[in-house]
Amino acid sequence: MRLDAFMAAANARYYATHDPFKDFVTAPEISQAFGEVLGAWAAVGWAAMGHPAPVILAEAGPGRGTLMADACRLIGRVAPDFAAAAHLHCIETSPKLRAVQATRLPRATWHDSLDTVPPGPLILLANEFLDALPIRQFVRRSPGWTERWVVDGAPVERPVVPDAPLPPAADGEIVEIGEAALAWTTAVASRLVAHGGMALIIDYGPAESAPGDSLQAIQGGHPANPFAAPGAADLTAHVDFQAIATAACAAGAAVFGPIPQGPFLVRLGLFQRIDRLARGAPAAQVAALIAAGQRLVEPDRMGRLFKVLAICHPLLPVPAGFEE
Repeated sequence: MRLDAFMAAANARYYATHDPFKDFVTAPEISQAFGEVLGAWAAVGWAAMGHPAPVILAEAGPGRGTLMADACRLIGRVAPDFAAAAHLHCIETSPKLRAVQATRLPRATWHDSLDTVPPGPLILLANEFLDALPIRQFVRRSPGWTERWVVDGAPVERPVVPDAPLPPAADGEIVEIGEAALAWTTAVASRLVAHGGMALIIDYGPAESAPGDSLQAIQGGHPANPFAAPGAADLTAHVDFQAIATAACAAGAAVFGPIPQGPFLVRLGLFQRIDRLARGAPAAQVAALIAAGQRLVEPDRMGRLFKVLAICHPLLPVPAGFEE
């Protein structure tokens, strides 16, 4: 099985049968302030769009629904007009996760893909969504290329003539191509250009394309062999932000970033929100709130590895958090 098909099948089985949050923790689960400041980001974006009503507020890969629940709670408090105009939609293929999300987002409508989300102005959030989409891996073997397949639980290389030119690489280096992520990005950008709106992508990976093997597996909270037990571990790969930015621009959208997650959250007022949450709280809770915020923004933790990129209708102004 070609690597991308293997990864897609393994992750489909994993998310249909497992609680992924027993294996890893995402930013919304670390601090409620994360989802709340993204809710504020969406509210500012809605105003910049001209206050369209109705407007679709959607999330791709909502996890437990924590991010969107926190965002909607803040939106309801500080931007009630936006809350009244917003129609909530979730893009999620796992029935198991949909059931969890429904307990927190009872007014949402679910979709298997972006294709069935109704037309109209859109604000889309995607946190740690693209990293789980399948990748292909090509290995430079002068004078040509091989591609990785999975045979009997191990990666093997097969000679291949790539469908499109690949970036330069030294002999033995691996080039990853995320065709699914690029197709999704193109679809999002094309929709935003046609109907208006903005999308925020937060994920981990380098700001510029670079060769290397980033495929990894997490099982039971620990690194695992990606090929040993398909469907028992979460498979992810670094997001190629340069490639998805290029794809969005090619579809006619405006792109901002990528920028590191840390400065982005600080600009949105993460610590001001944490200060507000800490008022009157016991000392231990205050310390936990501050520690959670530091985990999200410090460069040697999540603040630099994670990047943020916005895709917008070309007539919209610079979105919040991306000002220089």
